[in-house]
Amino acid sequence: MGEVIVITGLAQGMGKEVAKMLAASGDSIAGFDVDEQSIEALRVELDAIGGNHYLDVLDITNRKGVLAFRDAVLEKYGKVDTVLSNVGIGFFGPFEEVDLEAAKKCFEINVIGASTIFQAFIPSMRENLGGKLIAMSSLVGQVPFPFESIYTATKFAIEGLVQSILYEVSPFGIKMAIIQPAQVSTDFAAKIHHLPPEGSPYRQRAKRFIDRDNKLIKDATTPLNAAKRIIKVLKADNPKLHNQVDFMSTFFLFLNRNLPKSVRDKILLNHMDIKV
Repeated sequence: MGEVIVITGLAQGMGKEVAKMLAASGDSIAGFDVDEQSIEALRVELDAIGGNHYLDVLDITNRKGVLAFRDAVLEKYGKVDTVLSNVGIGFFGPFEEVDLEAAKKCFEINVIGASTIFQAFIPSMRENLGGKLIAMSSLVGQVPFPFESIYTATKFAIEGLVQSILYEVSPFGIKMAIIQPAQVSTDFAAKIHHLPPEGSPYRQRAKRFIDRDNKLIKDATTPLNAAKRIIKVLKADNPKLHNQVDFMSTFFLFLNRNLPKSVRDKILLNHMDIKV
């Protein structure tokens, strides 16, 4: 018998590929996404694969809705083995020019969203003395990137959140892990890449950053290949705390651990073509 796995933001990209692969292996999938059309398309694909699934159209910021989803999932399946917090949005721009009201939405979705889904399912996992909570972070959760200050801050927050919660829940048999992709060939970055306005002192460097990022994304790992690595984390009895799904994140995190900051910074600025 397969496991019951909850995935937020599962209708596109890596989340979608993970859901399909898990369904094909006999696991029961419960999840939601804010995009109704994409949820219905995924429902058709999962129906064709077979197995058991429960999909909903839901915004992660709707905390009452998340609790209702939790109740429906536990009523249907009796328990949940693993929760993958996959929902998230990006945020790009020179910090000096950032709309901080818009930035609040990024924190609400990326940080409070993960907190909401974890908090919802911890009680049942605690009572069952087991379960796994997996958070989708990023390379920038440990290696800050220029022009991504707000997004970077949310991912640093995710890293701290998970490590703090782990101290509290591990006595109840609950495992936690973080997944740290760098670039995956999706349209995630393209949705947020907007040049600063004419006259901005950051415009030219931001343009070079965007051009370089777009080139790297074309050659990046595919959602399918990333999903294969994510599933290994989901299925591990004792997953590592930090997990990478692509070469770039593995490479830069290695440099981050082993090189002086001045050397790391020089490599990063050269790599993203934004050296002054």
